[in-house]
Amino acid sequence: MASVEIHNVQKSYGTLKALHGVSIQIDDGEFVTLVGPSGCGKSTLLRMLAGLEEISGGTIRIAETVVNELPPKDRDIAMVFQNYALYPHMTVAENMGFALKLKNTDKREIQGKVERAARILNLDTLLQRYPRQLSGGQRQRVAMGRAIVRDPKVFLFDEPLSNLDAKLRVSMRAEIKSLHQRLGTTTVYVTHDQVEAMTMADKIVVMRDGVVEQVGAPLALYDSPVNMFVAGFIGSPAMNFLTGEIRDDGFLAGDVRLPLAAPAPELVGRRAVYGVRPEHIGIGEDGVAAEVCVVEPTGAETYLVVRLAGQEVTCVARDRLDVRAGHMVRLSPDPGRIHLFDPQSGRRL
Repeated sequence: MASVEIHNVQKSYGTLKALHGVSIQIDDGEFVTLVGPSGCGKSTLLRMLAGLEEISGGTIRIAETVVNELPPKDRDIAMVFQNYALYPHMTVAENMGFALKLKNTDKREIQGKVERAARILNLDTLLQRYPRQLSGGQRQRVAMGRAIVRDPKVFLFDEPLSNLDAKLRVSMRAEIKSLHQRLGTTTVYVTHDQVEAMTMADKIVVMRDGVVEQVGAPLALYDSPVNMFVAGFIGSPAMNFLTGEIRDDGFLAGDVRLPLAAPAPELVGRRAVYGVRPEHIGIGEDGVAAEVCVVEPTGAETYLVVRLAGQEVTCVARDRLDVRAGHMVRLSPDPGRIHLFDPQSGRRL
């Protein structure tokens, strides 16, 4: 195991700059997810950490060693790819032990490590099968087993679950998290799915356009986003935003007055964006009136898209509601869970 330090790392493709001085500290044994929309630079950063991309500027340390110029094989890392990258002509056991075979490791040692990894991943009965005889989830476990047998300092995961169906993604999330808890190996995990990031990570790094927007524990980012981008990206369904003015008796969005905890005196009269998460909006007999546009029942919850102050707002009901499009409902945002943002910079006030 080892810590990872990414300091002022930059990446350019000719005149196009993909990463703008990224700095991240990853502690020994920590599970860190890099999350953000497509094109934000998260996979590029992971590939630079693996040695698959050259670094245009800055330094990357694994343990105490600067690895900028080290080839991938000398970095003591193991990477799990999105597409599994298994050899179709090799059995599960041969795929898992191939990297050790290339190092001329003793056959008995290879067998022992493969069998240990297979027990951890419940692949014991599949060792003599070929990849074509496996399901998507089983293939992903084989790819993980291939990484485990190397006993690396750092695991790197590049969107490993994106090819799986929704139900299998949930079970594999739990397996990867359980695996980390057992092995305690430093892990860097790239995903565009913020639910994966929230449920698996010790620390989340939110990226946009090659820049780190915020770093923190999952619930810290959920409760205290630094700007509208992080607030809108973390949480599902996404946070609602309404533009208006801060008053001493609430927030005025158009002609609708929304509840707000007592604002700081210097904010009164200022234009702002009112942010409220769907799960923090009560639906009942009191509150402001809104027209229902869309009803989305999911079973345990019902999502309502309503029109409020001329804008569409999503709210979540955990009770069964007998409402349809065109009906009126009353909404009560929790004033203690409101976020205010500057409309120009997007920064939290």
